[in-house]
Amino acid sequence: MHSTPLVDTEPPDTRAVIELFSADRLSPYLTACAGDHAAALALYRWNSDIAAAFFEPLGHLEIMLRNALDAQLVAGQQRRGRTADWYTDRRVPLSGKARADIAQAQQRAGWHGPGSPRGKVIAELSFGFWRFLLARQYKTKLWPDLAGAFSHAPDRALSTVEDPVSRLHKFRNRIAHHEGIWHLPTEARRDDIQTVLGFMNPAAATWVDDASRIEDVLARRP
Repeated sequence: MHSTPLVDTEPPDTRAVIELFSADRLSPYLTACAGDHAAALALYRWNSDIAAAFFEPLGHLEIMLRNALDAQLVAGQQRRGRTADWYTDRRVPLSGKARADIAQAQQRAGWHGPGSPRGKVIAELSFGFWRFLLARQYKTKLWPDLAGAFSHAPDRALSTVEDPVSRLHKFRNRIAHHEGIWHLPTEARRDDIQTVLGFMNPAAATWVDDASRIEDVLARRP
């Protein structure tokens, strides 16, 4: 990608900001704004605002999702008469990648075996870990247990839940890596958040939506 050259007519402060961000990074914004540097910076700033507004409900969703899935896995262990935590029980059909993620989470949580606080391990497992528990590879292995976390979904099809969660996982990762979302269907991702929360409990969807800043920021798009 070629850098967009700065022109002498730009105010010194604008030029300094663009140089620090790098013209290459701002190139998509400059293209969208027909080369207007001030407008590109305004769009870049708005992108940061909308990303921050999304990060709040995404954070709530991540915590609620992992707790709901964990609860279903715990219940599954109890129904089967097993006393081991699901994440240490080798009879739970988890992939090698999932097992590796759990081992890393245990290490970060300072886990020292049975009796150690399990909440820290659960909290150390990433959004990606929980998202992939809803992958199609687990359709016949874990989904029969996990489906109970989404008691308000219109059906028990795995794809009904996996599809919006997958989109939100990719969207969240873009935000976490400071990538642009201004050109993406942000309204659709807002709806995905509400949809998944509503599948778990409509009260949770309402609670998150009541404090959301997304609508306000969307209305201020330059």
